[in-house]
Amino acid sequence: MSFESVKQLAETVRSNIGRVIIGKEEVIDLLLIGLITSGHVLLEDVPGTGKTLLAKSLAKSLSLQFKRIQFTPDLLPSDLSGIHFYNQKQSEFEFRPGPLFTNLLLADEINRATPRTQSSLLECMEERQISIDGETKWLERPFMVIATQNPIEHHGTFPLPEAQLDRFLFKIKMGYPTTEEGIRLLKRFKDNDPLQTLEPVVTQAAIEEAQMTYAAVTISDDVLGYLLRLVEQTRSREEVAIGVSPRGSQALLRASQVHAILRGRDFVTPDDLKAMAKPVLAHRLALRGLQRGHNHAEAIIDDIIRQTPVPAEAGLAVK
Repeated sequence: MSFESVKQLAETVRSNIGRVIIGKEEVIDLLLIGLITSGHVLLEDVPGTGKTLLAKSLAKSLSLQFKRIQFTPDLLPSDLSGIHFYNQKQSEFEFRPGPLFTNLLLADEINRATPRTQSSLLECMEERQISIDGETKWLERPFMVIATQNPIEHHGTFPLPEAQLDRFLFKIKMGYPTTEEGIRLLKRFKDNDPLQTLEPVVTQAAIEEAQMTYAAVTISDDVLGYLLRLVEQTRSREEVAIGVSPRGSQALLRASQVHAILRGRDFVTPDDLKAMAKPVLAHRLALRGLQRGHNHAEAIIDDIIRQTPVPAEAGLAVK
C-alpha cells in the first residue's frame, strides 16, 4: 500500500465518522493515527461529550469485530479474558473466550474497575497476548483498545497507574462543542440516530496493510535528535517525578510518522513532533505534589517545545 492510499483510507473513515460526529476533526485524526499505528487511545472528559459515540462510530466504520465492556468495581479479570469450563458432554475442559478476543475493544469507564482488573489489560495491550491458566493465547490483529474515563467524578473510581497509562498511545480530551456545532448536533439527532445507519467503509485487510506501510516514513538524524531532546527534558524538570519512558519515545515517533502521511509527506518534520507531543507525552508525566493534573502536564510539554531548538530545514527529508 502506498502512503497516498493510507492517507485516502484515513480520509474515508474520517468522512464516515463525520456523518455522526460533528466537528472534532483533530480528535478523529488522533483516533485514526492510533488505529494505523496499532496504538491504544484513552478518551477522557466529562459525561455526555461523545466519547462512547465516537468509539462506536469508528467501530461501525471498520469491517472489524467490536466488543464493549462496561467497567464496574465488581468486574473480574476472567470477565475480560474468559474461562476454562468443564463440558460434561465432552468430559473435558473447554475455553470460553472473553470480550478481549476481538479487534476493537471499547473499555467504557475504565477507571471504575479495580486495579486487579485494570492490570489484566497490561499484557494484552503491550504484547497482544493473554496468559490464562499457564497457557498463552494470541489476540488477532489488528487489536486496539479505546478506553473512556470521567476525570471529574472520583467516587467509586480507581486512578489508572502509570504503567497502565504508559501503554496508551494517546490521551485525548473531547471538549464541548461550539455553539454552531451544538446547533448542528441537535438538528442531526432530532429525528433519528445516524449511528444506526453507519456502514463499514474500510476492510480489515486494508487496515492491516496500512499498519505495515507507515513505518517506511523516513526521519532524519537531526529530527530524531530533536525528538529525543524533547523527551529527555521531561526527565530533568523539577516538577516532574517521572519523565517519559523509552516506550513514550517510540510512541512519539510512530504517531509522527502517520501524522506526516496524513499531511501528504513521506518524511517526518519537527512540526509533526510538535503536533503529536502533547497527546503522546503529557499523560506519561508523573508530577510532584500539588502540580498533578493533565492540564499542568500539557503546559510543561508546551514549555519544553518552546525552549528546545528546532533543527534547520536542511536535511529534514531523507530519501
